[in-house]
Amino acid sequence: MIKKIISLERIPIKMWLETIEDETQEQVRNLANLPFAYRHIAIMPDAHEGFGMCAAKTSLPDIECKKLKRIMQCIRRAIPVGFKHHESVQDEAWMPWGFKLDQLPICSKEYNSALKQLGTLGGNHFIEIQKGDDGFVWIIVHSGSRNIGSEVADHYDKEARRLNELWFSKIDTSKQLAFLPLQTEIRE
Repeated sequence: MIKKIISLERIPIKMWLETIEDETQEQVRNLANLPFAYRHIAIMPDAHEGFGMCAAKTSLPDIECKKLKRIMQCIRRAIPVGFKHHESVQDEAWMPWGFKLDQLPICSKEYNSALKQLGTLGGNHFIEIQKGDDGFVWIIVHSGSRNIGSEVADHYDKEARRLNELWFSKIDTSKQLAFLPLQTEIRE
């Protein structure tokens, strides 16, 4: 159920949450003012600045502190955090497929490192276990593509900013809102 509609920008912002952080709200307003944004911007309950979060409700109404500590110890042993990664490559089946690596120089360059980063948490990524207002235990994971995603995103953002300047776009590229129209043929 929509909690709030903001109609102060170029297109409406429909929010399915009660509150939103200031930085996230600014990012949402910037999106709503893009010239190609269509109809409305939809903001879900897990909205935060940046990308990649998931919350899963368990069937547990409670969890003992002792058990929680053991679970967190197991998670810390199993999942490398920060700049750490797995010592050996992980199963390649977890990697995206259906593309030709030789045609994607950035992905090709980062691929072997990415195989060791699968299932790790870096930067602002985290795993959290908490009791929700609904009386159940929730597991929250914020993850992402680690360095390979960052390298690809940086490449295309830089290219989009360069082209937006050539097109005299009024988009504030410092807000990471530079864009590439669908017809743009940019290669890595």
